[in-house]
Amino acid sequence: MQLQQRINAFSTLGRFLDQFGEENAEMKQDIPFNSEFFFGMQQRLQEAQHHNGWFTPENLRFACKSWSEALSESQIKTWLSAYTFNNTPSKTIAVIMAGNIPLVGFHDFLSVLISGHRFLGKLSSNDKQLLPYLASYLVAVEPEFDEMITFSEGKLQDFDAVIATGSDNTARYFEYYFGKYPHIIRKNRNAVAILTGDETQEQLEHLANDIFRYFGLGCRNVSKIYVPQGYNFDSFFKAMYSWKDIIYNTKYINNYDYNKAVYLMSGMDLLDNEFLLLKNDTGFSSPISVVFWESYTDVSAVRKTLNAQDDYIQCIVSKDDIPFGEAQTPRLWDYADGVDTLTFLLKLS
Repeated sequence: MQLQQRINAFSTLGRFLDQFGEENAEMKQDIPFNSEFFFGMQQRLQEAQHHNGWFTPENLRFACKSWSEALSESQIKTWLSAYTFNNTPSKTIAVIMAGNIPLVGFHDFLSVLISGHRFLGKLSSNDKQLLPYLASYLVAVEPEFDEMITFSEGKLQDFDAVIATGSDNTARYFEYYFGKYPHIIRKNRNAVAILTGDETQEQLEHLANDIFRYFGLGCRNVSKIYVPQGYNFDSFFKAMYSWKDIIYNTKYINNYDYNKAVYLMSGMDLLDNEFLLLKNDTGFSSPISVVFWESYTDVSAVRKTLNAQDDYIQCIVSKDDIPFGEAQTPRLWDYADGVDTLTFLLKLS
């Protein structure tokens, strides 16, 4: 299969996904195989929602919309323009996926197939409804993908390289079992934000999206903020109020109540707006409904700290880094953990 065929198939998949990025999705007439797959996709989205309480309709729509935009032909070609594709023999790449947010493993799925390799996927039980169905649509659009895509329920076998994503604990397991293969193994990471105190209300409201989207479960969700010494949190909390309805999600509010009780019983000082807790903490990985914060007197010292602890940081949100509100809409070339997945795949021989 030629590279352009693969690009065409994924850009068509992007157009298909675009239909599900809005409330009350309507079937479009100019999308290939839409009559065969549209209503099935609606059913899979409902199944994903019922299977995983964190996968709300809003978050599922956001995931579909984000991927539809990323899969435009122009975006794919811009991404691929930095690489040289050779007609090397295809390898089988085992991909072990996380399940923290909808379609979290899609980039690995895309990268393996766009590079011309065979995909052998192991899905998380938390997110197993959507990707196989999208793979079926992709095969309908480009039948040559049929022999390149496999999902495994059991032990992974007969593969040449591994891409695995999980927690710090599972990463140690992955290293033990897959260390002899060419591999990418990802661990826990978090996003942080650096505030100067001069942010506009609009920027802070965008930051609220970076904090609350997917209930904070993504590795690109902001879990910690750095603020100048003496920072007044009034504007910050006012901006967070745009997400006040998050309190109506039972799973989220249960976490909020639990974390608040634990912190108060431990005598810890908290800032609280009744659906978000701010805790002064040097760590990066905050629990659901909690954002850690630290104050600084010299922002360059913050940068030095973050550079020294780069293994824990997925991305930085600030006026000088990723813009506020864009943490959860990475471009195709914004690789997880800073590891260039496509370079890794194209160098396999």
